[in-house]
Amino acid sequence: MNRIFSRPVGVPAILLLLSGLTIAVAAVEAIQALTGSLPPESLRFADTPLSFVSHTVTGVVFGILGPIQFGRVLARKYGRIHRIMGRVFVAAGAFLSISSLSLMWHFPDGDSALINTARLVFGIALGVTLTLSMLRVRARNIPRHRDWMIRAYAIGMGATIVSIVFIPIFVITGEPPTGITADIAFIGAWAACVVFAEAVIYRINAPQRNIA
Repeated sequence: MNRIFSRPVGVPAILLLLSGLTIAVAAVEAIQALTGSLPPESLRFADTPLSFVSHTVTGVVFGILGPIQFGRVLARKYGRIHRIMGRVFVAAGAFLSISSLSLMWHFPDGDSALINTARLVFGIALGVTLTLSMLRVRARNIPRHRDWMIRAYAIGMGATIVSIVFIPIFVITGEPPTGITADIAFIGAWAACVVFAEAVIYRINAPQRNIA
């Protein structure tokens, strides 16, 4: 595992692999919304096209730029490009946070109270982590800036792990999980994504702790 995290493309490759499914689904949903061909289970989003399209498009941008930004090659050799893409990444994350809260506001009965609470917490947490990451880079504290960016990406892409858990269940049973099972799977999967991010941060910072 240490070898993976020590390679220049190790972390980006892992993140792209994990988030690829959600990015693809979001891209399809964005095209469906723009062309007016949403499937029956998503037709309700046609009532809030701005929030829905914003959520899907910024989700795709956020999901793709995140892993690229975490690559050491881009940051070290192409600093200006890294900074420009970083601003786009933060802007996409901000819109992702706002649009997710907006969709929850427009469709309060779309999920259970427990899942809605989790969405609210994670939506706010995304905005907070992005803000903290920007404050750290302004203070020239690059290691802590990177840590908060990783946390922001994990929170913003938490739906990735949820999809990985839910889709196999849907394929096997023919319907998505419901009730308390869905609540536990949803929150547990999103929490697992955050825990994974903390493991990544721990591994990256391990050499500094050993030196200290």
